[in-house]
Amino acid sequence: MKWYVLMAFLWSVSVNAGQVVVRDASEPFDAFAVRAELMRQHEWQEQLRNQQQLQILQVLPLGCLQLTTPYVHFHCGASWYRPYSYLGQQVYIAIPRPSR
Repeated sequence: MKWYVLMAFLWSVSVNAGQVVVRDASEPFDAFAVRAELMRQHEWQEQLRNQQQLQILQVLPLGCLQLTTPYVHFHCGASWYRPYSYLGQQVYIAIPRPSR
């Protein structure tokens, strides 16, 4: 009896596998090209997400303290910045709080 109840339950559970595309078998289809395109789109989304997380300043806000341990960085209120030289100019990139 338990076996029938379990089978009835499993039969009634629906599974969602995502979008299903039906195409004509005579159409040319390159699954590897589709996979490569999806990978490029994923990489692009990752790059956009990383750029949104990266904060770069050309000038630090007033009142920042320069600290030298464990490396040169600046503490500006609740934010921390590390200096970098880019195209001959000094820029400051937001970093997580350095551990001492």
